[in-house]
Formats: sequence, C-alpha cells, structure tokens
Amino acid sequence: MDKKAWIVFSVIVVVVLGGLIYLSSKNKVDVSSVNAEQIFAASEQNGNIADHVFGKKDSKVVLIEYGDFQCPGCGGAHPQIKAITEEYDTKITFVFRNFPLTSIHPNARAAAAAVEAAGLQGKYWEMHNIVFDNQNNWKDASTTERDAFFTQYAIEAGANKDQFIKDLASVAIGKKISFDQALGKKVGVNSTPTFFLNGTLVDTTVTTDAIQADGSQLKALLDEALKS
Repeated sequence: MDKKAWIVFSVIVVVVLGGLIYLSSKNKVDVSSVNAEQIFAASEQNGNIADHVFGKKDSKVVLIEYGDFQCPGCGGAHPQIKAITEEYDTKITFVFRNFPLTSIHPNARAAAAAVEAAGLQGKYWEMHNIVFDNQNNWKDASTTERDAFFTQYAIEAGANKDQFIKDLASVAIGKKISFDQALGKKVGVNSTPTFFLNGTLVDTTVTTDAIQADGSQLKALLDEALKS
C-alpha cells in the first residue's frame, strides 16, 4: 500500500472510530446526579416509564432487585421473592429494575422489553411472573420462537396483542431498560440477582438462600428493618 492509500485508509479509520465513539456517548445514560436509592417517577430519561412498585407505595422499607429474566439465579429466586413480597405487600415497597446480562444471556433484553411492553398496558407484574415462571421454555429459543412465546405470554397476562407487538420496539422501552442498567452500574451491580434493602447491598449469603432455599434470611432482614 502506497503513502496516499495509507493516508486515505487512516482517514477512514478515524472517521469510523469517531462515529462509533459519538454514538456510544450519545446512547450513554448519565445518572451521575441522581440517587439510585430513590423510587423514580416517569421522566424523559427513563422513557416516561416509572419504577415498577409492588406493595406499599410509601413504606420506610424499600427492597430493590436488579434482575435478568434469563438469569438462572433470578429464575430460581423468583418463587421465593414473589412469595415474600406478597406476604409483606402491606409493609414493604418492592421495586424490580432491569439488568440484562446480554453477553451471556442473549434473550434477556428482549424479555425485559416484553415485560415492559405489557407494563404499558398495566400488566407489568402479571407478565413479570409469567416470563419468570416459563424461563426454561424461552431461554434458549431463537428470535422467532422467543417472540412467539412472549406474545402468547402477553395475551395470557391480559394485554392486547396488537398493542403489545407495537410497543415492543418502542424507543421508550429501550430508554427504560438502559436507565435501569445505568442505575445498577452506578451502585456496583455486576451480577444478578442483586438486592438492596434501604440502599444497603444485601449480602450474597442472603441472596443465595433466596435462590436455593426458602428466603428466610431475607425475611429476617425485612423484619429487622421494619422494627428499626
């Protein structure tokens, strides 16, 4: 390659890299000025989709889970977390935030989008539970199979099929998932499920108990927090 060709090649590389850097910075969510411990209302930053809250809205005890719908650990913990949050629904605030680990769970972000799409029709928790309950069916599915599963689950959850399909690809849902991920990264989440109780990271032994046993250790923490 002669000198002129090298110059042209170098210019192209600089332009391409510059474009990639620009797009990366453009899509980056800046949460440096927000408190990840708070419960977020709908805003432009999160696609006008507020935090999904289960239980008592104004409890002094707030449990936040950063989860991945394809994660085996999250799936294993789901029955225990569902039972605990239902038992404590008049006492605590439970928030689920999306943290899809797409490098190891290729269907995770699509699952999060499906649950958020059902949520736009007021069926968030119904879809949340169905997707987790059926994790083994869709986790290794192809794109076509996966989408068919999620559409059927949305119908079972009570969502309108056509509206669900339309919402799946919405910019708003993409913003919501990215916002949740940015919050998780800010507080140091690097695996799922990760729990925070009143802003304090829940120890991994407690999380493991929720995944592999009955979640009694987490219940003990909640009881202690409620007494404080």
